[in-house]
Amino acid sequence: MKKKSCTWPNNDKLMIEYHDKEWGVPLHDDKKLFEFMVLDAFQAGLSWAIVLKKKEAFRKAFSNYDVKKIAKYDEKKVAELLNNEGIIRNKMKILAAIKNAQAFINVQKEFGSFDKYIWQFTKNKTIVNKCKTIKEIPPKTEISDAMSKDLKQRGFGFVGSTICYSFMQAAGMVNDHVVECFRYKEVQRINN
Repeated sequence: MKKKSCTWPNNDKLMIEYHDKEWGVPLHDDKKLFEFMVLDAFQAGLSWAIVLKKKEAFRKAFSNYDVKKIAKYDEKKVAELLNNEGIIRNKMKILAAIKNAQAFINVQKEFGSFDKYIWQFTKNKTIVNKCKTIKEIPPKTEISDAMSKDLKQRGFGFVGSTICYSFMQAAGMVNDHVVECFRYKEVQRINN
């Protein structure tokens, strides 16, 4: 018998693997948190499936998400990225990734880690929603609004409330697997 699952992966192999192994699992590794921040920003206006297909190309193009290297990217590197067919070539998003690396480093200096800073928005716990269908899952919340506002004040770009909520879902700050999904309880167990 097939396990019940969220419907959004739509029989796409990469999406199913992402749903079954990564989405909603609490993240506390700064490098991985930065990766999700970059990918969520590049996903704005596009489908997550497009981003997932380019995930490895992004990792290579963005120095394996080394924030110190990315923070120092210059015009030559931006031009190189704009010519990289493996990634989404959007100058505003590329410039935001560089700006975000710089802001990310500042947050790490202030809080000791980005993890410590970002998880304060959920009081260091995963918010467990009890949605029965994906239609019940909100595109943003008061918490993502507050996170977006604070990130913008700290110099981050491409961090609107909807992008922040998507980041929260990916980073396991919120469990938005539908209640019937086999991952709903699995992710909850990871949190306990």
